[in-house]
Amino acid sequence: MMNNQIQRTTLTMKEASEYLGISYWLINQLVRKKQIPYCKVGGKYLFRVQALDEYLRNMELQSML
Repeated sequence: MMNNQIQRTTLTMKEASEYLGISYWLINQLVRKKQIPYCKVGGKYLFRVQALDEYLRNMELQSML
């Protein structure tokens, strides 16, 4: 029998903060100020890994201007 596993593409706020290497407090502030890409589903904030990677790339580019 085949084992069909679904691979997650989203992270919770806690997981996203760990992924980015920042505190939970800071990611919460970025969400409140709408400075980081997220979606809210049923009261839960979700972050796409691809969007976080793109966010980091954009931040890197801005730091070099």
